[in-house]
Amino acid sequence: MANYLVTGGAGFIGSHLCGRLVQDGHSVRVLDNLWSGKRDNLSHVTGQVDFVEADLRDDAAVAAAVADIDFVLHHGAIASVQFSVEQPLVEQQVNAVGTLKVLDAARSAGVKRVVFAASAAAYGTDPATPKIESMAAVPSSPYGLSKVTGEHYCRIYSEVFGLETVCLRYFNIFGPRQDPSSPYSGVISIFARRMLAGEPPTVFGDGQQSRDFAYVDNVVEANLLACQVSSAAGEVYNIGCERSISVNQLIGHLNDALGTSFDAVYEDPRPGDVRVSLADISRARQGLGYRPVVGFEEGLRNTVTWMRSEIERE
Repeated sequence: MANYLVTGGAGFIGSHLCGRLVQDGHSVRVLDNLWSGKRDNLSHVTGQVDFVEADLRDDAAVAAAVADIDFVLHHGAIASVQFSVEQPLVEQQVNAVGTLKVLDAARSAGVKRVVFAASAAAYGTDPATPKIESMAAVPSSPYGLSKVTGEHYCRIYSEVFGLETVCLRYFNIFGPRQDPSSPYSGVISIFARRMLAGEPPTVFGDGQQSRDFAYVDNVVEANLLACQVSSAAGEVYNIGCERSISVNQLIGHLNDALGTSFDAVYEDPRPGDVRVSLADISRARQGLGYRPVVGFEEGLRNTVTWMRSEIERE
């Protein structure tokens, strides 16, 4: 068994990682400032994780958090294109500089490996599909830039300082605990919440923009593999499902899952949004042994079931 630090561990993806790590018998520490994360997200592991409420920009807190840690799963970030357009300086301070602080503290503490939550936003608006890791990184938003910067910091800390790093470029992740009340949340949780409330979903653009939606359990598997596979050190991998679904198609799937018949309300597109996103995951298959363990339809059913239960609790 190993000692893990999950930055952003009270968030959507981070809390799922914590649950799996605890289930597998590992020791888990969480670093989260609760800006978007919630303590309730960790209710399933109450008393089983060491929770540190602190900010990535706090040098002393980060240094203390990585002490005696074997693996860092770095998911602390402001994960929003929209927010990054509104407040680019804050986005860079948290995502880019925060990642640098985590890497430097991990190097000093002798951490075995850092797994970095990178993003498909690295590919920007490049129309070529599917997205392959060898493509040039041309981010079209400050958020994408912050994630690409994090990748470069990982590469440098591997090559210059010998700190093992693995970068996982997430496509569109969804599942339980993704906050539907936040305007910066994923489109599935926002749409499902509105439709459950009897309101039509709002689409920015024509709805033909498409995304590779990956259920959160697939990301958890990818992180575990990224810690276990020795040859993965220094690599960058796409994590998706190799299936691109348009926003209009998504609304149809949600109508089926919810038993509703909503039409979308269309508004002007948002700056920085990507038109088509589809992952080529052959490199992750070969290098990590990664494969999606939960398909889109099953994941959507799981998410809708969770959202219904949350509404009943309110």
